[in-house]
Amino acid sequence: MNTRNTVPALLLGVGVLLGFTALGFLFGNAVEKFKSYERTVTVKGLAEREVPADIVIWPIQFTAASNDLPSLYQNIAASSARIERFLNDQGIDPDEVTVSLPAITDKLAQQYGGQRAEFRYSALQTVTVYSDQVDKVREAMQKLADLGKEGIAFSQGNYQGQIEYIYTGLNDIKPEMVEQATLEARLVAQKFAEDSDSVLGKIKRASQGQFSIRDRDKNNPHIKKVRVVSTVEYYLSD
Repeated sequence: MNTRNTVPALLLGVGVLLGFTALGFLFGNAVEKFKSYERTVTVKGLAEREVPADIVIWPIQFTAASNDLPSLYQNIAASSARIERFLNDQGIDPDEVTVSLPAITDKLAQQYGGQRAEFRYSALQTVTVYSDQVDKVREAMQKLADLGKEGIAFSQGNYQGQIEYIYTGLNDIKPEMVEQATLEARLVAQKFAEDSDSVLGKIKRASQGQFSIRDRDKNNPHIKKVRVVSTVEYYLSD
């Protein structure tokens, strides 16, 4: 047996074995680290805020009827002018008031037998207030009934005549609300990590839900509730 050839071969074998052992250790360690990074928790954070509406759209609708079309138009014009004076007296800018064309109905043309209507013509007129003086307009709403004593027949309850309140300042509060929602999400994730004996790591991914603006309740549509939910996924480690 050649001892000189055996020793180098033995050393080579030991070196290869040690190399594979080291490679296996490194690979195993890398897998463990990879697995630890794949441990995550996904949480949601909510931010809500109540804000006053800053725009009001107030359609004031009234009706009139007559058998004479010219006199009907005169009646409508007089009532519209009276409403505009009323709004001006309440401090509402004339530029915030528009008067639409009246919707005239000829009941005779629509009649198909049956009892004849007392008045042939009827009209629906709309005077619309579009204003950022929400409180002032709301005060005027409480006094509008006084005009009914002057013979103006106001129409209520139809969809086109509903009052609308709008909030336009969303961009001003967005950053703070997103920050609040993210903070709420982190607090939830931190509690989860503590309960599971883990350490909360960095954010893996995050997504911001859409902002929603709704009436706070049906009795106070001039107060809005702004809401956003952020979804955040965090890494966890031991």
